[in-house]
Amino acid sequence: MKKFLRLKPTTIVLVLFCAMYFLTYIDRVNVSSAAAGFGTEFHLSKTQIGFVFSAFAYPYLIFQIIGGWVSDRFGSKRTLIVSGLIWSLATVLTGFAGGLFSLVAARVLLGLGEGATFPAATAAMARWIPKENRGFAQGITHAFARVGNAVAPALIVFILVEYGWRWSFYASGLLSLVWVILWALLYTENPADHPLMTSEELAKKPAPRKIQKTPWKKLAKRMAPVTIVYFCYGWTLWLFLSWIPQYFLHSYDLKISTSALFASSVFFAGVVGDTLGGIISDKILHKTNNLNKARSWMVAICMTLTLLSLLPIMFTHDVTISVISLSCGFFFAEMTIGPMWAIPMDIAPEFSGTASGMMNTGSALAAIISPVVSGFLIDYYGNWELPFVGSIILMAGGVLLTSRMKPENRFTA
Repeated sequence: MKKFLRLKPTTIVLVLFCAMYFLTYIDRVNVSSAAAGFGTEFHLSKTQIGFVFSAFAYPYLIFQIIGGWVSDRFGSKRTLIVSGLIWSLATVLTGFAGGLFSLVAARVLLGLGEGATFPAATAAMARWIPKENRGFAQGITHAFARVGNAVAPALIVFILVEYGWRWSFYASGLLSLVWVILWALLYTENPADHPLMTSEELAKKPAPRKIQKTPWKKLAKRMAPVTIVYFCYGWTLWLFLSWIPQYFLHSYDLKISTSALFASSVFFAGVVGDTLGGIISDKILHKTNNLNKARSWMVAICMTLTLLSLLPIMFTHDVTISVISLSCGFFFAEMTIGPMWAIPMDIAPEFSGTASGMMNTGSALAAIISPVVSGFLIDYYGNWELPFVGSIILMAGGVLLTSRMKPENRFTA
């Protein structure tokens, strides 16, 4: 702990966010791997399992904007303490589920708790992270989310085999509670109030934010193109998070341990993509001083590469090709994350929590629709590759809409 506290305050805050993103994604995607246990125990169809996956997203969608506004108005510290306590409890309660209804109820509570997390984190980053480092900050934190994705399949399968699927939720819920305690102790809303802050480091911080009345209608209109592009990305994200472990298990009739290994390899590609995407976006900004090139152009190029990467699995059924195609697809999709999450801070730094919440409603809406539609297509057609057609189409649509995001045009209330 002493070595940890000798770090710069900004580094401590960034580490806390990396840990939060890691844990929240383990808590939301462990259900995908655990489905091999509870799906059999409760005799659930693929469509019902898809509904369990998507139940998280209903309150998650609603609390994106609400949570962002609460963070802008009352601060990220209090918002994330309350949110963390709720999502920790929800994760533990998932382990006590006795059937479809209680599983769905626990997942709804999880979505309620996690709905405000990323907008609150973005609001905090707008206070703590200078503009030229925001792509990296968003990229590295989301990279840790993908580490959670990558670790979850193997970890959950190990716990499932050794102790049963319920213990995977007990363990991750308790780890989340530990994070809440550390957050409460180590984070300050105002960088100047941090006990380890130096005048040299403070001089690099953004100007203190003034609390203003939120111009809801005008801000929503300004963020609409960004939200739609993020929906196009979110469809693919939630297809991967929900069904990739089951895809390798059932489409190729693999052992559960082998399918978990392949799923982890796909998600680890996303870890690299998140990290590189943020770094490259900031380097482009530093070199060109052009937000449109650093954000919108990069998103368009990466979305194009994503859809091209997914095409091979439409024409062949080979596990090696599938692993390579899905890994490349997820890598390029995740390269969009750093620039996308920097855009709300570029457009509306004074309302970054609310603006990022508006953007993330796109992904949250995709999280509701994508898993259920995918589960239905698998049940009805018995084809595990068919859901990826939607990803290809929506990525193409996202490419066309990136020119409308215009991050260089600063929002004025």
